[in-house]
Amino acid sequence: MSIWLRQHRFALGAALANVRKAPGSFLFNVVVIAIALALPFAGLTLLDNVRPLSEQLSVDPEISLFMKPDATREQAQAVAPRLAGIVKNGRSRIAFVPREQALATLKDKSGLADVIETLGENPLPDSYVIKLEGFASAGDAARIDTIAQALRALPGVDTVQVDSAWVKRLAALLGVLRLVLLLLAITLGMVVIAVVFNTIRLQVLTQREEIAVSKLLGATDNFIHRPFYYTGALLGLCAGAIALGAVALSLRPLNTEIAQFARLYASEFQLTALAPPALAGLLAISAGLGLVGAMLSVQRHLARLN
Repeated sequence: MSIWLRQHRFALGAALANVRKAPGSFLFNVVVIAIALALPFAGLTLLDNVRPLSEQLSVDPEISLFMKPDATREQAQAVAPRLAGIVKNGRSRIAFVPREQALATLKDKSGLADVIETLGENPLPDSYVIKLEGFASAGDAARIDTIAQALRALPGVDTVQVDSAWVKRLAALLGVLRLVLLLLAITLGMVVIAVVFNTIRLQVLTQREEIAVSKLLGATDNFIHRPFYYTGALLGLCAGAIALGAVALSLRPLNTEIAQFARLYASEFQLTALAPPALAGLLAISAGLGLVGAMLSVQRHLARLN
């Protein structure tokens, strides 16, 4: 175990020595990789903040059920027990709205009382307003559609209006954003691997004489490869840290503008940085991409020196 640790400590020291020999080149490559990583990291931060907000916005959808104009009051009230059986949720509220109450409300809110009086009789039907509770996410929109379809099949029902369409649109939009972010992350991940691949290739070509001497002295391939692996991992790790730092710094000016917009909707929505476990995971992914690029480059170019 001590031999294994000593070998890796030596490899890490050799990698750091290579960095000190050309700090400008290392820093330039780190900045290039950080720019590639910053965009998917920022997108992931945005989605992580929007997801709980979308769940809060989708609470308590409503279904409006309108009876046929020729339905009697008895027929309208007879629908109530069947409504409760279809909804099957004790926390949901079902309110019966008589046509007289609907007409009075229309007169008060529309300012067209004189026009409505000229109609003679009440044109509005009896209706029900069903406020659904316990539908806490956009994924519940399909359940709401199932309920609405069952309500349309009730006798005497003319129209059923559901206000959950926007919930499904929001869910679809978030799904598209996740897919775009995934494709973007894969594409830029390939860019990271390509940059590290090229960087390690140049190091291998620069140190080919040292590598040849090491082989003559009996150095194994693993002994020669490890410093390059650590260099690639360091490139990815440092770039990931800089990208996360840039995203965190950009949240402050963004939140200033977002706060002004959110106040128009009586909200205090703010973008927050990712949780520490998520940050650690992204750093590990960054280091892993650097390691993959280094491994591909070493296996390709050192094989030519054998």
